[in-house]
Amino acid sequence: MAGWRKKRATASARHILVADKKQCEQLKAEIENGADFADIARKHSTCPSGRKGGDLGQFRERQMVREFNDVVFSAELHKVHGPVKTQFGYHLIEITDRSKG
Repeated sequence: MAGWRKKRATASARHILVADKKQCEQLKAEIENGADFADIARKHSTCPSGRKGGDLGQFRERQMVREFNDVVFSAELHKVHGPVKTQFGYHLIEITDRSKG
């Protein structure tokens, strides 16, 4: 079939982006000790999504940079992952939903 392409998997996630690995590790510890992910994102994330508690909404596989994509499409849901280093800095990532393509 001409023009037919396999549908890619999708996911929803939220993240916190900071410039420093040590800060990223400290924020992860705060979240693991009961701090609210969205509150931490609003206070510390340098990404514009921080204003929305780090929510990135839904996106397709390979829509994000490789290091970020690899975590989102393979790691456990509803758990904070990171620090994940990308060209933008250090991320804490929580995958909130994922579907196969």
